[in-house]
Amino acid sequence: MKRRHSMPFGAEVRADGRVRFRLWAPAAEQVDLCLGDWILPMTALEGGWFELITDRAGAGSHYCVRINRDRCVPDPASRFQPYDVHGPSEVIDPGGFRWQDGGWKGRPWEETVIYELHVGAFMPEGRFSAVKDRLDYLVELGVTAIELMPVADFPGIRNWGYDGVLPFAPDACYGRPEDLKDLVQTAHTKGLMVFLDVVYNHFGPEGNYLHAYAPQFFSQQRHTPWGGAINFDGPGSRVVRDFFVHNALYWLEEYHLDGLRLDAVHAIFDDSDPDIFTEIAQAVRQGPGKARPIHLILENDRNAAHYLRQGYRAQWNDDIHHVLHSLLTGETEGYYQDYASQPVWRLGRCLTEGFAYQGEPSRYRGGALRGEPSRDLPATAFVSFLQNHDQIGNRAFGERLVMLAEARALRATIAVILLAPAPPLLFMGEEFGTTQPFLFFCHFEPALARAVTEGRHNEFARFKDFADPAVRATIPDPNEWATFERSKLDWERLTAPPHALWLEFYQQLLALRHQAIVPRLAGMPGGEAQFHRLGERGLSVRWRLGDGATLRLLANLGAEFIPISEELWPTGEKILYATDPECATATRAGLPPWSVVWFLDTPHNGHAP
Repeated sequence: MKRRHSMPFGAEVRADGRVRFRLWAPAAEQVDLCLGDWILPMTALEGGWFELITDRAGAGSHYCVRINRDRCVPDPASRFQPYDVHGPSEVIDPGGFRWQDGGWKGRPWEETVIYELHVGAFMPEGRFSAVKDRLDYLVELGVTAIELMPVADFPGIRNWGYDGVLPFAPDACYGRPEDLKDLVQTAHTKGLMVFLDVVYNHFGPEGNYLHAYAPQFFSQQRHTPWGGAINFDGPGSRVVRDFFVHNALYWLEEYHLDGLRLDAVHAIFDDSDPDIFTEIAQAVRQGPGKARPIHLILENDRNAAHYLRQGYRAQWNDDIHHVLHSLLTGETEGYYQDYASQPVWRLGRCLTEGFAYQGEPSRYRGGALRGEPSRDLPATAFVSFLQNHDQIGNRAFGERLVMLAEARALRATIAVILLAPAPPLLFMGEEFGTTQPFLFFCHFEPALARAVTEGRHNEFARFKDFADPAVRATIPDPNEWATFERSKLDWERLTAPPHALWLEFYQQLLALRHQAIVPRLAGMPGGEAQFHRLGERGLSVRWRLGDGATLRLLANLGAEFIPISEELWPTGEKILYATDPECATATRAGLPPWSVVWFLDTPHNGHAP
């Protein structure tokens, strides 16, 4: 089986064996194709396009484009960069890879348990092929989807991936395109979905040559924290929009991926109707989404709930992370200040309504209103997590929660995340309680590297713990090789205590999730879940699941014992799961510190309404 996504730009191997090269360069007067020793002029077409069809190239040919007889640059739609972002592009024939996963039809969203990983740091080898070696482990853990941090070609040999500049080219430091395809089809044979994190809000600071020949790609009035904003609604934006719509379709069709996570869409500016998010969702729904489930996920600091009614399956729920992190650690600086007051109420709102902020003023954002009403949406529209790459790696020293919170408290919050109806996300290594940090790392040219290191230190100057320049100087340098090496998982610790016990805990909870909760999620309504606070740190939550069953949670997320009334805990009610053995005693007087109890009443046992 062959899979190919045809695009109006880039290098395409045609049926007759010739290759069509096409580039949008509206600011260029002349464009030539550099192909080995040949320099071939490209024909100027209307609208700033240049094209060449030649039999002098084929699969494996290396090429670049020369702008105005001066600068040679890679193809912005390159499918592969064997020599990094400044080198020539390689012609890739998608038909050269024979797919063997024709029977894969995807999985329904309700079954989703996501495992986020960084290809370079997940395994010692840092390759697509090495990730395959741990797929059986992930299946046994209870994961149903792996989410790859961005793999689009970035400068250097190590990077989180959010500095990509060639969004159609898997980075060569991880392997060739066929290696990523082989990872995807191998995952499918084991029942695992594969999602990819994609970045449509900016291009990285090194290796982006679009300014030289297509400045229309960028807005002249708008900016993001990472550079110039992409032009999605100004003059020339039709081509720009097509570039990213095709990118989404390319990954889903040519690589047979099961979904995409769109990074930081709050940094995308688009006043069009429909906007680029809606257009991407429509293209996916009318394309690969017709044949199999495709899951589109957003990261959106604005909590714009309306996109979750317009083709997007779910959003990463930062609110639930922030409130649980604040409860566990007591941290109240930065964005955690928005969760310092009434944290249990905010947690209850996250569990029952999705977002904690649905239009209320945010102190962290200077009083600006944040969010839209989300109560009508089902819990499955919100991805919950205690840790991810941002929430660990954006800390100065990349500490994981196992280093910041008491074990009993951490177990209680894990039980909340893994058994609640919202699909959970794990970050690589958390399931075995790794104490290794996940640090911010990159590999830029020297001048930019110095600026990034200085900027990293200045970023933390506003925090009281880093007010002293000498303390800031101890923050690991993102450009040092050792910073990257420290972030790689050490799998040799997996079977040693306490790591084996953490792994067993995660496996137990995920097995229970798949057995008792997942089969009941389809058709789950929104707007019906309820919560009540139990004192300052206690919570009672009730959901109606898709099959009519009632799922209930009693949680004590504090250090003091909480008495529980007979009304909330009737005698004889069967416990689905409890973190503390004391909760299973006959008296059931209440909840010990940092403990949770789950109940499931099904229509068959007569308890559910």
